[in-house]
Amino acid sequence: MSEKEMDRMLRIKTAGTLEVLNQSVHYNRYEATPYIALDELFKHYEITKDNRIVDVGCGKGRLSFYIHNHFQVPTIGIEMSGKLYQDALENLQSYDKTGKKSKGLITFERCLAEDYKIDSRDDVFYFFNPFSEQIFMKFVEHILDSVDEHKRSIDLILYYPTSAYLLFLETRTTFEFLREIKVPELYEQNENERFMIFHLPLMKLKIEREEPNTN
Repeated sequence: MSEKEMDRMLRIKTAGTLEVLNQSVHYNRYEATPYIALDELFKHYEITKDNRIVDVGCGKGRLSFYIHNHFQVPTIGIEMSGKLYQDALENLQSYDKTGKKSKGLITFERCLAEDYKIDSRDDVFYFFNPFSEQIFMKFVEHILDSVDEHKRSIDLILYYPTSAYLLFLETRTTFEFLREIKVPELYEQNENERFMIFHLPLMKLKIEREEPNTN
């Protein structure tokens, strides 16, 4: 089934890419995760109704609708672009015309990632290269601050991960690499077509921050 056919089945419009003018060069263009990649991810990664997934840079909301349709697990999508945020709300209206089946399970919030107030229920964070390494680092620090206040394990799911994201997690945080999930139909043509999943166990709650320069 094609991207547009899957969208049509869910009664949403998320296909394609979009270059959004914004106030910061740190934010990247919109592109939804391919449905075949999401299918592959959730063959190997289990979520439960106890999880709450945060789609960081959610665009038009594809991940939220996919997860609700398959698992009925709570998600929140955060998006800085007013246009994409409005598209996500319109998709929600089209997906659930009564507002009953997804009530409390799909939420969208318009804000910069660095301004998002992480909820104590948030425990799985999804990234498809929404912004620069600098903002990613700040966001991960916010996650760790939240974990200090409300102890819980955390998973980070990175699709099409950049080397900068991976280097930061592997060398400057206490997140542990959990697993790699390749997308067979796409990986042979492009080795970036994969998911890298990192896990923070309940007992590892501190980020390894750089020592201040005293020179």
